[in-house]
Amino acid sequence: MTFAALYSMGIGGANMKLGIISDTHDRIDRVHAALELLRHQGADRLIHCGDITRPETVSHFRGWQIDFVLGNCDWQPDELQAAIAAIGGTLHDQFGHLEIMNRAIAWIHSDNAALFQSLEYANHYDYLFYGHTHVAEQHRTGKTLVCNPGALHRVKWPSVMVLEVDSDQLVKIDVPNVASSDMTSLG
Repeated sequence: MTFAALYSMGIGGANMKLGIISDTHDRIDRVHAALELLRHQGADRLIHCGDITRPETVSHFRGWQIDFVLGNCDWQPDELQAAIAAIGGTLHDQFGHLEIMNRAIAWIHSDNAALFQSLEYANHYDYLFYGHTHVAEQHRTGKTLVCNPGALHRVKWPSVMVLEVDSDQLVKIDVPNVASSDMTSLG
């Protein structure tokens, strides 16, 4: 796809920023705090690396250009798919893939270890974002920067990431550990 086509889709302007979020597990107060921080950082588009948990949580992402994959705690895939479609988001299969400003970006939940390793060692992607472990980290495998943005659930320090695509600047952002009136979650 050409730069002009990407730009016309709203994913290829100068200083394009991609917000990365994972393992939200219905933590609504933390989702709101994370989205506010991502908005403040100028994120243009979001990717979610799985474990949304309940379909009702998806509505809190309304107004964002967002791409999701499902995780091992997303036990209602048909309902989640409908909720994602209702907000204009996109649900990808086992992993998501975008080409933005000549960068190949993939994301996965990573509970499927074989698929995760296949993507990590393919030496095709510039970035591979993943969830599941709830541990923020990054390392390089070949040409691929492999990154986990952290989680909003079952962590001492909730976090997300922002990638400024044209400069390849990646920043981890700590999310306030707000008192929660979140939905009860089994996730």
